[in-house]
Amino acid sequence: MFAFEGVTLLAEARSAGILPDELFVTEDAYDDSLVRTLESDGVPTYIVEPSSAAQLSDLSTPTGIIAVARQSWSGVWDALNDSQLTIVLADIGDPANAGTILRSADAFGCKAAIFGSLGIEPYHPKVVRGSMGAIFRLRLALCEPAELSDAALATGAAVVGLTAAGAPIGKIAWLTPLALVVGHERLGLGRWESCCSTLAAIPMSGAAESLSAGVAASIALYQASHAMGCQESVQRPKSQDYRA
Repeated sequence: MFAFEGVTLLAEARSAGILPDELFVTEDAYDDSLVRTLESDGVPTYIVEPSSAAQLSDLSTPTGIIAVARQSWSGVWDALNDSQLTIVLADIGDPANAGTILRSADAFGCKAAIFGSLGIEPYHPKVVRGSMGAIFRLRLALCEPAELSDAALATGAAVVGLTAAGAPIGKIAWLTPLALVVGHERLGLGRWESCCSTLAAIPMSGAAESLSAGVAASIALYQASHAMGCQESVQRPKSQDYRA
């Protein structure tokens, strides 16, 4: 199970076909139309005191709405087989980077995200918030490097690792299906480099020594999705303005 907060994520979950197992809301938050709709849909909804909601929350300013839902996991083979483009978070440790990567993966056509077993958990509250709903739409898998190598071989997926030692991303062949591996913020690809059939780098002309894992992954995902034709020409309609 995992918890998430606020009407924004609640709306994203419902849009993805995910209903919480339980809702805990303050009396003020109970008046929200989405909360009432989910209660009508059969979601058990409990009104709690603001102090109790604050204890359940990990936010400095609680929203008054806490949802509890079941985690959803796929196997590595299924994750690679289900998507032309899969993102691999190779032991990424920072939840903000992980959330950004999931959000960008969702934006640029990924259907699945694979997490290294030594990194941040996909359902960490900060990752869930940072993904802005992507966590509800992506297949999620957890694995070791050897498992990724075996699954890539079985599914025919090419594996590209993002590292400063690689070839410029504009000059490599983006084969499909493809798994893009993004390494740890300080340690790089580390134990995942042996999984990669190709290494790619983002050329930089400025004085910055490096990019954050979230920014680097987003640039590479755009490049890969553009080259592979994963991007849709129709923009996703804006959701209702549910603010946390």
